[in-house]
Amino acid sequence: MTEPRSEQNTEDILLPPKRIREIMDTLPHRYPFILVDRVTELIQGKRIKGYKNVTINEPFFQGHFPGDPIMPGVLQLEALAQLGVLLLSTVPQGQGKLAVFAGMENVRFRRMVVPGDRFDMECILNKLRPPIGKMSCKAYVDGELAIEAEITCSLLTRE
Repeated sequence: MTEPRSEQNTEDILLPPKRIREIMDTLPHRYPFILVDRVTELIQGKRIKGYKNVTINEPFFQGHFPGDPIMPGVLQLEALAQLGVLLLSTVPQGQGKLAVFAGMENVRFRRMVVPGDRFDMECILNKLRPPIGKMSCKAYVDGELAIEAEITCSLLTRE
C-alpha cells in the first residue's frame, strides 16, 4: 500500500471536516451501525481521514466478549468501508450513488481495539473505474497500526 504523501498537490481540493450530522447526510447507516464519528481530513477524490470513538456502550460488546470486550474485526473493516464511502461521495461519479462494500484483500489485524480507544482511520483512493473503486485503508490506535486492508466498493444507482 502506498503511504500518504505529506506534501499537498496544488491541484488537490481540501474539503472541510465533517461532523456526525454531515456524515449521516451521506451514509445510509443509522444506529447502531454508523461507525464513523468524524471526518478530520478530506482531499476530494484522493484521501480521507476520520475516527470512531470506541465506547463500552457499543451494543456488540455485550456478546464480544463479556468480561473481555474487543471490537470485532468485521466491524473494524466496516468502519473503514464507511469512511471509504464518504471519500467516494466526493467524486463526480459517486454523486447520488449508493456505494456498497464489494470486497476486501490483504486484510491484516495488528492489534486489538477495545473500549476507550479512538480508532483513527484513513483511506486512499487508488483506482476508480465506475462502478468500482479500490482503496488502501489503515486504522490506528494511539499511533499504533491496528488494521490494514485493501477495500473495494461498488457504486450503485439509488432507487
